[in-house]
Amino acid sequence: MAGAYGRVVEFFKDEDGLTVVEYIVSAGLLVVVLSGLFTVLYGAISDRFESMFSD
Repeated sequence: MAGAYGRVVEFFKDEDGLTVVEYIVSAGLLVVVLSGLFTVLYGAISDRFESMFSD
């Protein structure tokens, strides 16, 4: 377990990867995409559950 922790610490200390700003932008984009996907699919999912649980 200490090895995994060490790798995580090393990953965050590494300056060659994405910067914090890029992580925030990526996370924000992911939230927007997932929200849009949920909004589009909400009707279909709702109808499916309603038909499964109705008499």
